[in-house]
Amino acid sequence: MENQVTQETPKFKFPTETIELPSQGLLYAESSPLSTGRIEMKYMTAKEEDILTNQNYLRQGTVVDKLLQSMIVTKINYEDLLVCDKDAIMIAARVLGYGKDYTFKYTPSSTGVAEDVTIDLTTLDEKKLSENLVKTPRTNEFPFILPHSGNEVTFKFLTHGDEKKIDQELQGLKKINPKVSPEISTRWKYIITSVNGDKSNKTVREFVDNYLLAKDSRALREYISSIVPGVKLEFTYSNDGYVEEGVTIPIGVTFLWPDAGI
Repeated sequence: MENQVTQETPKFKFPTETIELPSQGLLYAESSPLSTGRIEMKYMTAKEEDILTNQNYLRQGTVVDKLLQSMIVTKINYEDLLVCDKDAIMIAARVLGYGKDYTFKYTPSSTGVAEDVTIDLTTLDEKKLSENLVKTPRTNEFPFILPHSGNEVTFKFLTHGDEKKIDQELQGLKKINPKVSPEISTRWKYIITSVNGDKSNKTVREFVDNYLLAKDSRALREYISSIVPGVKLEFTYSNDGYVEEGVTIPIGVTFLWPDAGI
């Protein structure tokens, strides 16, 4: 009887990187892998390039999420992912796919002429969540007293799942009345979690629709901006002594797919 030789399936080395989350994992349930404050991601492959060029994903606006879900190795519930963490993961995906240098067109106000600007994505400022803001036990909820009306609200940082619900609600409202786009008020209905201790969804929605002053809306928006963790998608442009600070980095199709501009 001849000896049978069992051939092993080739195992290919596949590099991964550990990505630190701006939230430090402090706002996730301790049972969630995201609570460690880091996730493991693989490098982009030809499979991910197929995702980036998938016309259905592009039309549906889901290409970024499909890409990130494909590259994240850690077993997580993607719906639970905070938007501020997702932005950091998106930048990491770009670096792992095509390198840290990102070149785009920018038109400085000093010349009015578009020029190529290249920035190192690994040098962008990143703000971590302050541990002093986090309650025990962990919860994605923060208090704020509206300065003009005096009402006390609590609010949360949005997750990917929240963003999906907001988009679905806005699409439904648009079908009812195409001329109306209540994006700001709709977002507040998901961000604000209680009003004067009342956590009912009905109360929050009624408050946003009828009692949330524009001045308070602005104050709350500014406070959230001051504490929310994340990567600052801004750079400083300088040329021949001319300086522009706080310039927003454009995140278009060529950010994740540089060859789209060819």
